[in-house]
Amino acid sequence: MCNDERLREVTIGEPTVHGGRIALIPYDPEWPRRFERQAARVRTALGSGALRIEHVGSTSVPGLSAKPFIDIVLEVANSADEAAYVPNLEAAGYVLRIREPKWHEHRLFTSPHDEIKLHVFGRDCPEIRRMIEFRNRLRDHAADRELYARTKRELAQRRWRYVQDYADAKSEVVEAILARAATDVAYRVSGTPDG
Repeated sequence: MCNDERLREVTIGEPTVHGGRIALIPYDPEWPRRFERQAARVRTALGSGALRIEHVGSTSVPGLSAKPFIDIVLEVANSADEAAYVPNLEAAGYVLRIREPKWHEHRLFTSPHDEIKLHVFGRDCPEIRRMIEFRNRLRDHAADRELYARTKRELAQRRWRYVQDYADAKSEVVEAILARAATDVAYRVSGTPDG
């Protein structure tokens, strides 16, 4: 399935055509504060239904240039049970844009007033762990952070029909960085790289 078809299948409304290069801006120390404001808004909307709220993506890594969208991961009991959280998030001003039942029951919300992407997953979803491990690896390992920054800069110069195409193009380097992180964890636990 081509990206056009896939995006149309999961997007609520029409997919947004980007049709150009990706604008990356230098790290802004305001980004963590913007995250905290959004996290408070989500907590107010969902109360104890918000099991976990984390700042992820490039804006969560000090020193890393990024598109100025704050990526947030929200863990709820069951992301497929939209009645349990979607009305409250919509009442708080969030807009459901993506529904991906075939990929971890992922839901994506945006806001017409703020540059945010709120990713919702169910309890103990492995994608939450991946996103946090990737963020932490970039925060703690300068070489991986620079590799990712360089990859982003190179890809940002190309023209992309959809921003998702740009995100997908980074997959290979993301997987390589996560593999190094897993190898490091295995080494620390066992004392040998192979377990």
